[in-house]
Amino acid sequence: MADPLRVIQDDGTPDARLDPHLSEVDAVRMYRGMMLERILDNRMLALQRQGRIGFYGPSVGQEAAIVGAAMAMADEDWIVPQYREPGAALVRGMPLKDLICQLIGNSEDPVKGHQMPCHYAYRKGNYLSISSPVGTQLPHAVGIAWAMRLRGEKKAVLVFFGDGATSTSDFHVAMNFAGVFRTPCVFLCNNNQWAISLPVERQTASATLAEKALAYGFDGARVDGMDALAVYRATRAAGIQARDGGGPTLVEALTYRLGPHSSSDDPSRYRDEAEVAVWRARDPIIRFRRYLEAVGWWDDEHEARLEQAIGDEITNAIQEAERAPPPPVETLFEDVYADIPAHLREQRDAALAMPRR
Repeated sequence: MADPLRVIQDDGTPDARLDPHLSEVDAVRMYRGMMLERILDNRMLALQRQGRIGFYGPSVGQEAAIVGAAMAMADEDWIVPQYREPGAALVRGMPLKDLICQLIGNSEDPVKGHQMPCHYAYRKGNYLSISSPVGTQLPHAVGIAWAMRLRGEKKAVLVFFGDGATSTSDFHVAMNFAGVFRTPCVFLCNNNQWAISLPVERQTASATLAEKALAYGFDGARVDGMDALAVYRATRAAGIQARDGGGPTLVEALTYRLGPHSSSDDPSRYRDEAEVAVWRARDPIIRFRRYLEAVGWWDDEHEARLEQAIGDEITNAIQEAERAPPPPVETLFEDVYADIPAHLREQRDAALAMPRR
């Protein structure tokens, strides 16, 4: 299989043959989305350490593969996340306060605290709920794509997953169904080199993950996942093909998880810091900033204003979210049945009758 697609060179200049030629507005929006995800991750990890949220899965190092892919899809397409794609939800227009309310699980959480921490959803943006079990989102995404095809809709589904998910049965079930029925699905594999503590070379004997698509009868592509324009170009092409009836594509984005797997993980116990340093030198945000500077759209003054604006936005959203009280007790019994059965009504009434501290 060919070398990974790369658009932005080390000095920030784009390859003229491959440049998707984003407008200045869209390029700055892409950079802002990546910066927002990076700063948000750091702030949310701090909140988790302070006991103000319960759990968090950061995406440091993977911002290009997340934001670049999300921006490549059409507004009416669906996004099915893994568990570290807040940048994709925010690209879709999810208010920052809503996301933080879901992390807290308070009364302004749209799902009323019913989800696990860090399992946010945004229905208005066609952004499905996150799911922690590895790979289970893949058949769901293919099912959504199959429904679109049955309805004759010119839409597509973008589904995120990691290298570890390629070892699950759900991956193979989803890939086989997608190949047989030509579902309009874009499989975005964030190959961040580690499935928690297991390196990718222990996951498979295949030379690449992208080539696994060939066994199921559709295209696979490899891109430099630290290059937002490369991810955008490949995902946009895959989305167009899917909507036009050309079937699915597996895009393997070669990236790296620079931080921990989650707020419960210590990566220093299983990987060499020298390896991390090599990938840190390829930081996707630094590379994209070099690109903006190379084309004359960015400078230190723009950078300072953006960092200040994002920091203030997150601070304000946290303050607003933390003012909301916990969900009312009765919400424990809502949104399961259209009509609450007698035994749950009895439990609800008993819970409401209990004295409050």
